[in-house]
Amino acid sequence: MSPCFAWVPRRAIVGTPVHRIRGLLRLSQWTNTGFRPLKILALDTSTDACSVALFVDALVCERLERGQKHSSRILSMVDEVLAESGLSLTQLDALAFGRGPGSFTGLRIGTGVVQGLGFGADLPVVPVSSLATLAQGQDARCVLAAFDARMSQVYWGAYLSNADGLVELRGREQVLAPCDVPLPGPEHDWLGAGSGWDTYAEALRIRLGRRVRDWLPNCFPHARDVARLARVELDRGAAVTPEQALPVYIRDDVTRKP
Repeated sequence: MSPCFAWVPRRAIVGTPVHRIRGLLRLSQWTNTGFRPLKILALDTSTDACSVALFVDALVCERLERGQKHSSRILSMVDEVLAESGLSLTQLDALAFGRGPGSFTGLRIGTGVVQGLGFGADLPVVPVSSLATLAQGQDARCVLAAFDARMSQVYWGAYLSNADGLVELRGREQVLAPCDVPLPGPEHDWLGAGSGWDTYAEALRIRLGRRVRDWLPNCFPHARDVARLARVELDRGAAVTPEQALPVYIRDDVTRKP
């Protein structure tokens, strides 16, 4: 288990102590300027990593664990970040989750949990692309995000950071063989990330050539980045009701047809 506390405001202060985090989370809903920080509980279960984060404006409390224990650990992780913050579900503004693509089993677990929490606390839900979440967590402007989709394929998406530091999709997310991934614009210096690169790095480098400067091993989507992207989507009115919070598989068949 790896707790992470980080205060990352506009002044870029990092490493705020736990007692400071708890105090900030217990502040009045409204400050003297009338600003009301949004409180979002986010989770991602789309890969081998299971992640939960509580996001209040730029304040993040997170848990991330690796291994196939999503179903047994996810609710406990939710309880841990809520207890650490001193908040309850009913005090939150929204829930957010990594909607996929990714592991079919993981996506079903995450969807079921966020639906149950949303129904119980009467909260809106913001679905966020898991590929975009992965790209958001990288220290690079241009990211080629790829998950291993099995069956010799990858889930693929190309992302560029905008002026606000938030990633935006270029083209569309898709599932295809590494040798068939679309070539990104040659004007950008691209970074590869995700389990698709761990598995198919050689084939992807052959396909993409010098367009890719490097790729990072063992990268996973983090719930804190789900929350950061969800914050913007919430402002845009992209939240849905719990029953409308559904996974996006991209590919509907889990076994190769004869």
